[in-house]
Amino acid sequence: MQNPLLASRYAKSLVDLAVENSQLEAVRADMQVLQQIAKSNPDVVSLLKSPVIKPDKKQKILAAILEGKVSNITAKFIQLLVIKGRESNLVEIAAEFGRQYNTLNNISKVKITTAVPLDANILSSIKQKVQAGTDKKIEMETAVKPDLIGGFVLETEDRLYDASILRDLKDIKKQFAQNIYLSNIK
Repeated sequence: MQNPLLASRYAKSLVDLAVENSQLEAVRADMQVLQQIAKSNPDVVSLLKSPVIKPDKKQKILAAILEGKVSNITAKFIQLLVIKGRESNLVEIAAEFGRQYNTLNNISKVKITTAVPLDANILSSIKQKVQAGTDKKIEMETAVKPDLIGGFVLETEDRLYDASILRDLKDIKKQFAQNIYLSNIK
């Protein structure tokens, strides 16, 4: 069950604790590890959300999975979540931690999706052009989606710029479906 307010509050507490202990970068890396584990292994997410598995079992399993992969602060934080019965929100909290980290460090995430992989020079040029429009640091993420046929889709935190051939074709199809000239012929 999604609970953005709960995730925001727990993530804020973890950010504050990490800053207080000068461990913000280590905890950020830990949250990225947690997100990666959740993406690559859906059984872990099922474990976290399962009401059948007892909290002490969940704690042992999580400790075994994360042993040596996360810092002491993150391990204690996860232990607290299990004790409070909030372990089902761990993945959501990790994602929210990333958003709050980016806000704190003035980082903007930009995702560019193209039909074919981009050359490093082209990607660098795009990053410079996006950087010119803002005072934030830019983190580029790339994705390949052959369905786009050509062009690109650029996503930032608050904007979407779709310059793909697929979008153009959909627009043309929509125009033909709403042909205003057809009604004038009758």
